[in-house]
Amino acid sequence: MRGILPGRPQAKLQAVTHGAWEGNEIIAYVSGNALIILDRPNHALQTIYVDEESELEAIALDEESGKIAACSTKNVYIYRPYGQDEDAIKWSLQGSVPFPNPDDSITTISWGLSDELLVGSACLSLFSTHSATEQTWTKQLANPVKFAQFSPDAELIASTGTYDRLLKIWRRISFGSAEQRFDYSYLPHPAPITGLHWRQPFHKDQTADNVLYTICADNKVRIWVPGDHHGVDGLQLWAEVDLLESIKPRSVPVDQQSQKRYAFFIDGRYLTHATERAVQLASDDEIAIHHLVEVANRNPEICVVLDDRGNMSAWGFENIGAKVKKTSDVFNIAHVDGLHLHFAKGATGLLDNVQFYAFCGDKPDSVFTLLAHHFDGRLEWLESRLDWLFDPSPQSLRIQRKTVWSGHSHALKKVNRTASGRALVSRTVTDECIVWVQRATELGMTLHRHSTVKVTEHIHRTSLLQEGNFAVFLHHESISLWDTRGPEAHEVARCQYKLRGRPLCLILVPETEPGGRCMHLATISSEMKGICWEVRLPLLERDPITGRKFSAIAPYTNGYTNGHPSITLEEYSSFDLGSGDDLAFVLPVDPAGTAPVISGFLDTFARDIAISYTTHGIVKSWTARVNTQEHRLEWLQTSTVDTGISRPSLASGTSIRKAALVDADKTTLTIWNTRNAQLEYEEKFEGSGIIQDLDWSATPDNQSILAVGFPHRVVIYAQLRYDYLDAGPSWVPIREIRIRDITPHPIGDSVWLGSGNLVIGAGNQLFIQDEIVEVDESLFPSLRMIPRKNRAELDIFTAVSRLNGPLPVYHPQLLSQCVLAGKLLLVQRILLRIYSKLRFFVEGDELESFLGFTPDDFSEEETHMTASRKEMHSSYADFSDDAEPETVTEEIAVDLKQYLTRKQIPLLSSREQFHLADIVECIGMLEKHRRSIDDNAGRFFLFFRQHVLRDGQQSISWREIAWAFHSGSQDILVDVVSRHFNGKMLWQHARQSGLFMWMTDLNAIRAQFEVIARNEYTKGGDRNPVDCSLYYLALKKKPVLVGLWRMASGSREQTATHRLLTNNFNEERWKTAALKNAYALMGKRRFEYAAAFFLLADHLNDAVSVLHNQLGDTQLAIATARVYEGDDGPILQNFLRDKILPHAAQNNNRWLATWAFWMLNKRDSAVRSLVTPLSTLLSPPETPRFESKSFLTEDPALVVIYRHLREKSLQTLRGASMVGPREEWAFVLKTAELYERMGCDLLALDLVKSWEFLAPPPKAMRIGKQPLSPAIPGESFHAHGLNQATTDFEFDPRKLLRRRSSLVVADLPAREHLSRMLSDRRDTVKEEGSSDEDDGDKKPAQVDGKVDEKKKEEPKKKPPPTQFQEPDANSLLDAFGF
Repeated sequence: MRGILPGRPQAKLQAVTHGAWEGNEIIAYVSGNALIILDRPNHALQTIYVDEESELEAIALDEESGKIAACSTKNVYIYRPYGQDEDAIKWSLQGSVPFPNPDDSITTISWGLSDELLVGSACLSLFSTHSATEQTWTKQLANPVKFAQFSPDAELIASTGTYDRLLKIWRRISFGSAEQRFDYSYLPHPAPITGLHWRQPFHKDQTADNVLYTICADNKVRIWVPGDHHGVDGLQLWAEVDLLESIKPRSVPVDQQSQKRYAFFIDGRYLTHATERAVQLASDDEIAIHHLVEVANRNPEICVVLDDRGNMSAWGFENIGAKVKKTSDVFNIAHVDGLHLHFAKGATGLLDNVQFYAFCGDKPDSVFTLLAHHFDGRLEWLESRLDWLFDPSPQSLRIQRKTVWSGHSHALKKVNRTASGRALVSRTVTDECIVWVQRATELGMTLHRHSTVKVTEHIHRTSLLQEGNFAVFLHHESISLWDTRGPEAHEVARCQYKLRGRPLCLILVPETEPGGRCMHLATISSEMKGICWEVRLPLLERDPITGRKFSAIAPYTNGYTNGHPSITLEEYSSFDLGSGDDLAFVLPVDPAGTAPVISGFLDTFARDIAISYTTHGIVKSWTARVNTQEHRLEWLQTSTVDTGISRPSLASGTSIRKAALVDADKTTLTIWNTRNAQLEYEEKFEGSGIIQDLDWSATPDNQSILAVGFPHRVVIYAQLRYDYLDAGPSWVPIREIRIRDITPHPIGDSVWLGSGNLVIGAGNQLFIQDEIVEVDESLFPSLRMIPRKNRAELDIFTAVSRLNGPLPVYHPQLLSQCVLAGKLLLVQRILLRIYSKLRFFVEGDELESFLGFTPDDFSEEETHMTASRKEMHSSYADFSDDAEPETVTEEIAVDLKQYLTRKQIPLLSSREQFHLADIVECIGMLEKHRRSIDDNAGRFFLFFRQHVLRDGQQSISWREIAWAFHSGSQDILVDVVSRHFNGKMLWQHARQSGLFMWMTDLNAIRAQFEVIARNEYTKGGDRNPVDCSLYYLALKKKPVLVGLWRMASGSREQTATHRLLTNNFNEERWKTAALKNAYALMGKRRFEYAAAFFLLADHLNDAVSVLHNQLGDTQLAIATARVYEGDDGPILQNFLRDKILPHAAQNNNRWLATWAFWMLNKRDSAVRSLVTPLSTLLSPPETPRFESKSFLTEDPALVVIYRHLREKSLQTLRGASMVGPREEWAFVLKTAELYERMGCDLLALDLVKSWEFLAPPPKAMRIGKQPLSPAIPGESFHAHGLNQATTDFEFDPRKLLRRRSSLVVADLPAREHLSRMLSDRRDTVKEEGSSDEDDGDKKPAQVDGKVDEKKKEEPKKKPPPTQFQEPDANSLLDAFGF
């Protein structure tokens, strides 16, 4: 923990206690109704809340038993320690005692003999706390006591009342008897007594005279010692020190010297310990240490006198109580100045008081410590070396402040921050507000109390301005502005307002110019109505970041500059954001470390400033801009996300388009990307308490961090790169903070500082967490990406930036995406480069993440990844050892894989290294087949090999199926897959490889299906025909099955089944018998065999239904239908239309959808389904499932197959033209964002650089049609829908391509294709009689694949001049399949 603000110490004379117990130094103090126990500057041992009380009065520690007593005005609470043997000391309540007299008020407590407690009020009372707490003695007093303290041996009690000049000394007469008896005497003083202190003995058991120091209002310290008869005569005055005369700085005139004096005492035992530490640390030649040793050798007690201007005088008392007093027994030790003790400025009355407590532990590492209890609500921990403190020569390091303990007196309710995160305002349940600012110290970042705001009315919402210099409070019917530049804030402006509905938030609107005087605040009500206020403030004197003074700033006095008021608050405008129906809440976004300045453009790229959410889970993000010309606040809704979460209980957004939502039960967290409406993360917390707080932060490069608050812990999540290949999570918990060990109070609120520290408010306290995270591979192995030299601890921003951001070029995710994008040659160059590096690589060496590649290398055109490069040698060419290899051959792949499995590569986790080794092996295999397969086959091949190397049991994804489906090298792929399974391919292998989904040749499908049938039959030793029945009946090869049953002598079912199969199943009676058998088998849950009997009865539909619904094997259902009736069969078509497409739409599976549309011969829809929302392509539209909103349903490779398919045929071109230009633009931009989130920034850059949109259609268009993109002439396209497409024009779609269209397959229906050709040739707006309405009953004008020549007649016109154009060499090679 970086720091703790444990609570505001009470302004009471006995609010602080300290002592040593069991070798532990313990400091305890009371704050509100809490007692806080600490042992060092930033470490709290325990916080105990007394729920029955509002405030505690006094606290005392018993150094003998370790017990702590605390009291309110009416009750005393006794706490006893436990756990000291386990090194985890805690205190538990032993008992509480209500004070017998209800009209009396307790003011002081003190420990005496073993388990004996003195309680002072209007009477003095003694209690025994050994087991049960009982009163043993009481004595009524004339005046209520102010001080009542036992002497160290518990023989004497010193007590005095408020404003009392007489100190009463009570002497115990009876020790050990049941009845306690005391007599008393008086020590008269000339003025009221303001403080007293008993000298502490060196050891607890040491018998020494009781010496009492008193401080009096006449500014004198008096030392009282026992008389000649060992105390029977009472105490006698031994010496006195005049505090005013002790400090007389010569450099300051007498009338200007401070009259304030403070005194504290350093007991002999502490002086001895402190001197020993100083001697250990000092060098021999230091004058200061000689001076200190000289003083310590006299064994004095020390009185230190201070004023409030840094002057100090120290006096030593030698031989206290000696019968013969010498004048040298009181001597001056030091008189120095320049002490920095941070006295309160402008404090008055009770707050203008400081009490000091000096001590030094007896451990070897103990240091001399001074606790300064400032009654304005601070407790300072000051440390010093005693030789430096008393050094007579000038010394800058006399005393150092280690920490300041402060905080609130009541339970914390809300903490707000400025946009920069450098200032906070915290608010309690009683509307007590404190402004805190960040301070950089030697120990790191801490919070410093900047100002206290005392507000008497209810505060609804809060906002900080100018880095904590001003605060704005929204009340029920007014808004107030407070100046918080001083320690006590004061109100400077107020404005009344009226608003329909209840105000929900207070939003600081970002300005377009930094550092201006003018700021704007807005509130939005529950009815979506709002008001904007303008605040004018004086210009900042200092830069809040650097602390430097700004130049050319006019001095202001009392808030006025040049006679004009410089601080104003007035209503600026009102606005209406629509209906508030169904609205749950509106709240400002967490600024996530961004500056409060915007570009000034009001568009979807502007930063969000607020989010709203409805009871139905619809989240909207908003941005706003101040229009100074029209004097109004303009709003724009930037995104809408339908989360599907009903009645969300909590939401939080960030200015960089992230939102977190918690469900109605407060147990499920979801994280959303609002820009793309994607679900990035979901987690359900069972038995962990409810989620009650969400706080966003971000690294300087805008990587998001989320703190999720529970009642007693906070879990910090960091975003990860998207991982589409392994479907990895995109968020990970990197740290858990538990506060139950320190405080029992639940967390009230938490907030991020700009420095990456999380501030947690619980009860009276603020806990400042370290920005350091410990890198633990078990927690998240991705952090092994961090170089090992500095991996033990990292600040949170560095850790999260490393988990995100650009990947090294040799990372397996980037290489895989490069292969998908058709950059195989580049991948080979990268692998060869890392191969050459790893040959001489030693662990611990740095490895450049770019390996010398530039972004331009990722944008180079590659003709085809399987094409031969002129400068590249053949994969089979020989090369000598000294020559650099040109391709990743199988030999190089083997060597490189060995390097990767033996050496630890920087910036890769062990898992990623294994993935990279798999890719290397696959690339080596792919190089071997490179000349004989096309791009898509290469993609399938690579990912199929990776799939089986990693997880061979799961089916391959529909993405890989789509690559193979659109490949022209399927025969080679079938051979590769078959050989992978050693030629013994069973159905489970076919399902893993998706074989029957991507094969397109029906004859090859049936041949392969028969191979599966044979292998299924022979897979076991028993050769059971049941295993292959479905396959042979799908192939309509019943005779083969009959033959197999004839040989199946070992089967119990042989006779009956063989007899049944020999019948003619074209007859209805045997069809009925087959159906009966099928239903009987379904009853026995033998679904595959049941489907076989449905096929026997020629009920393909039932067979497909059983395989899909009951068996759950969709691939087997489709394969059976394809084999049984072909790809154009009605059963298959209906199954794809009614089952597959709705399933794809529900899960947003675009790969499955495009495959299904292609199988249905709807190639235009197959292309559109890659871009357009799937539910809009189906009739009726399907409702997407919640899982379909996941980021994993998107895939950057969709843009690759979209680019590939849209140019394939006229149908696909038509489909592409039906995608609106703006929709395609959004699709490309979204893909670029996905690449960026994956760490593939180089591919994102290449995509936006090289993407070719379809060319604008010709000017000859249908009359009345609107233009669709800025390239199309006419009106602006912004006014029209996103999906408006180029099909609204009549022209040949081949004209949309920017390259030659000789390879576009003409697959449109003949009539449609012909009309487009004629329209294009005539160059007219519309062809007479060729509209869709006139097609009516006309048959397509096509016979035997040839277009009727009569339809081709053209109006005679002068042909254009002709000239020979040489065809492109690549297009010729492509045409021949090379």
